[in-house]
Amino acid sequence: MFISSKNHVYEMSKNNEVVTSVDLPSHLTFETLDCFEGQIKSEKDKLEKLSFDRINPATGPVYLKGVKPGDVIAVHIKDIRVNSPGVMIAAPKSGVLGDIIKESQTLMIPIDNGFAKFKGLAIPINPMIGVIGIAPSGEDIPCGTPDTHGGNMDTKLISKGSTIYLPSQVEGGLLSMGDLHAAMGDGEIVGTGVEVGGEVDVSIEKASNIKLKNPLVVTSSAISAIASAKTLDDAVDIATKDMASYLLKWTDLTLNEAGMLMSAWGNTEISQIVDPLKTARFSMPRDLMKKLGVGIAF
Repeated sequence: MFISSKNHVYEMSKNNEVVTSVDLPSHLTFETLDCFEGQIKSEKDKLEKLSFDRINPATGPVYLKGVKPGDVIAVHIKDIRVNSPGVMIAAPKSGVLGDIIKESQTLMIPIDNGFAKFKGLAIPINPMIGVIGIAPSGEDIPCGTPDTHGGNMDTKLISKGSTIYLPSQVEGGLLSMGDLHAAMGDGEIVGTGVEVGGEVDVSIEKASNIKLKNPLVVTSSAISAIASAKTLDDAVDIATKDMASYLLKWTDLTLNEAGMLMSAWGNTEISQIVDPLKTARFSMPRDLMKKLGVGIAF
């Protein structure tokens, strides 16, 4: 089933009008707009001239039949196709370098055959989904903000071949996604990756064998607990403690043993440090988790 980008929202909300309802498991293609909703037409268009109430549109929401609060939704990302050109912006007061950048600059970045053309360089792309989430049970949350519902996690691991697990907070989950990047580094330090529209093919099912409080992403090489908070320190704290709690549930390790394993073979990683809440993750090697018997769940 094809979900057109004409059906998009700017907030994730339990009150959003549903685009369609699907049985699970289901295969869907989401067409998405870029994070600027096409407002950037050329390198003459600057950040300060944009309409910010049109930032980070997410295509959806889709009602997932049979999903109840507390259920975990598994979204398997089968493919991401990105449009060309992509857009990048660096500007004063935007991102980590915003206090030393003196003037706004926009770059249009052609993308061809798996490469982005950046100032004469051909650099391999790594398409990923910046915004993916379900409706929160409480107040509406702008699509540009990450939290327990997912949202603007800007986590580069959410890419082709990975699975993002989202704990549903409302009936039907109400899944939306957008803000594709052809490439983005950990941190997204100027506030943009290579921003693109495109299409995402996903397979969605209910994961009956796990319970989560925060999103979890599984790649071919790692299992990563994702958390967002007002500070990066707090996000790291939540993600780390989430991973420790999962090891206690999924293995026969004690807390001390889980902590030592994480300290020696796990990784604290930054997803993004530019959104209203910061996002971090704690990753454990998937082959190690399989040796512990965890691979059965994934």
